[in-house]
Amino acid sequence: MQRDDFSLPANPPGGAPRLRASWRRSERYGLAADDIRPVFTGSVDTESLLYECGREVLRGLQKTLANEPVSMMITDPDGLVLSRLSEDATINRSLDRVHLAPGFYFAERNAGTNGLGLALADRAPSLVRADEHYCTGLRGYTCAAAPVVDPSGDVAGSVNLTTWSDSAPELLMALAQSAAANTSALMLARGAGRFAPPTPHGEVFRVYADRSRAPEEALPTTGWRGAFAEARTAFRRGLAVAVVGEPGTGKTALASLARRELRRERVLSARPPAPEDVESWFELWVPELGKDSTCVIVSGVDSMPAWATTELAHLFTRVRATRDMQPYVVTASSADTLPDELRELIDVVVDVPALRFRPDDIMPLAKHFAHQARGRDIDFTPAAARALTAFDWPGNVRGLRRVVREAAARTDRIDLHHLAPEVFTGPGRPLTRLQSVERDEIVRCLTEPGTTVSEAAEQLGLGRATIYRKIRQYRITVPDRTP
Repeated sequence: MQRDDFSLPANPPGGAPRLRASWRRSERYGLAADDIRPVFTGSVDTESLLYECGREVLRGLQKTLANEPVSMMITDPDGLVLSRLSEDATINRSLDRVHLAPGFYFAERNAGTNGLGLALADRAPSLVRADEHYCTGLRGYTCAAAPVVDPSGDVAGSVNLTTWSDSAPELLMALAQSAAANTSALMLARGAGRFAPPTPHGEVFRVYADRSRAPEEALPTTGWRGAFAEARTAFRRGLAVAVVGEPGTGKTALASLARRELRRERVLSARPPAPEDVESWFELWVPELGKDSTCVIVSGVDSMPAWATTELAHLFTRVRATRDMQPYVVTASSADTLPDELRELIDVVVDVPALRFRPDDIMPLAKHFAHQARGRDIDFTPAAARALTAFDWPGNVRGLRRVVREAAARTDRIDLHHLAPEVFTGPGRPLTRLQSVERDEIVRCLTEPGTTVSEAAEQLGLGRATIYRKIRQYRITVPDRTP
């Protein structure tokens, strides 16, 4: 990809792509390079898991760096400095003068290009040296920061280490990454024993129209049809489209089907990459952008590093400037989370409703997925159908497909005991692994045909009062279950 085609109004020394993109964003935010005025809030959240774990990790690091002029900070995901630790009075006084202190926001939009702001924007470890800072008031420092990931896999905040600009930065970066990783691990250990999800790899794949069924056959439900018709109309008019909705609602599938109903073209889907894979990810699919025979769908643009969305916006701008039709689509979790640079290049936003708002779609989809799994029609008992329809499906269509395929692999007639325990559990706090095992065993006994709650309690070696308490604790609901 030729990044040199894009002229930049402001250029940091060295011209690294991430820094150039950050300086461009800083200028777009209207920041004055010679006047740093971060927003101040009167209080910070000192009760959060991030604060607790981050402070514990940094206190340990502080003992190692007791005689070094290094200030260590924890920030929330919006760049709000929650805590600052340092025993060096000189650097503390200096940082106070530029407001790099608890209670101040240091995201890019507040303080321009800086270490912690860049780490949060790009979701990647970041080192900003001296005059690489956008604001001149920060150019006396070198800042190394790394994002902290919470037990769900989301960015919870960052660890930032700041020292004088003439200090060696390599060790600082290694220490920041280590502290962030240790904070994430401690949060994971204390956050109900959950496993972090795998990081994305930025898969890119093509779907060919002549190898797929007609949209009417692949779209068996009514709840999708309004969004489908809206997307198809936008494509017919040659408009750039953003398809938004919760994870798992089928945004990419809907866009692909709507495009292929109009044109026999290949649809290229590019999923968001891990921060370290962005450049190679671009190289895979950018040559296809703008071709008459290809529609590009870039998924999850709201989860991409900020510099990647900047590059993406420039690519799309170039397509719009040279073609009458804009053969690209983006997806995001909501219209509000679309990056500003991309929002300006989108003509129509299509909202795909979550599955919990489409209860009439659940059983048609379930039968569709069961048929896919076994190659023939699979029956559902009335109780199983009621359980599937009553569930909120936080994972949306993706979650329903997984549950149904697992059940269909075991039987030709799906009943309660074939369904995953999660289907019978209401929303609540995350469970530890031990609690999940206990919950699953209770559900397994309760869903056995003809088993009463009393009989389930006896099988588990529990008293009636205990099993009823556990049912309330885990919010277990099993249709047609008798006492």
